[in-house]
Amino acid sequence: MTDAGGGASPLVLDATCLSHFARADRLDVLRDLLVGRRCWTTEVVIAELNRGVADYPLLGYVSGQEWLLIDALDSIAGIRLYDTWLRRVGSTDRDQGEASVFAAAEQQGATAITDDRRAAKVGRFHGLDVHGTIWLLAGACRQEKLTLGGAGALIDALRAADHRLPCTGAGFASYVRQHGLL
Repeated sequence: MTDAGGGASPLVLDATCLSHFARADRLDVLRDLLVGRRCWTTEVVIAELNRGVADYPLLGYVSGQEWLLIDALDSIAGIRLYDTWLRRVGSTDRDQGEASVFAAAEQQGATAITDDRRAAKVGRFHGLDVHGTIWLLAGACRQEKLTLGGAGALIDALRAADHRLPCTGAGFASYVRQHGLL
């Protein structure tokens, strides 16, 4: 999918991805990997991240990223989509970020990025293009923005920041090949 500007489809990033890249002090790397893509998150996700700043001060840098657009979902259509996704995904504090990301992705014609497997399954069931951090890293490797070894090192840094990913850095190459991502 390409966006109207002819580039790669836009992305809407959930707190899981942004939080762990921030906590690993790798937001600059994420930015570099996503050059050429329009990247969004939502005000709901920013609020969620800001609630964690006291424990993880690096989360405070997410909202100031120039490359990351913030969707307020404040139009009538955006509010309706958010309500629809809250009913689909759930409305607990932990589900609101995913619901907002899915609403923004639907509204923007974008790919949603979340590592919440349950939410991703719901999003896919309802026709959204939903992927996670490993998919992003595999795409960066395919585009030669990142080597397999570099992706592995990044995965280890994210895991050190408590990101629960389905493979270790050493297992990245075999994991992405096994799942047809490379």
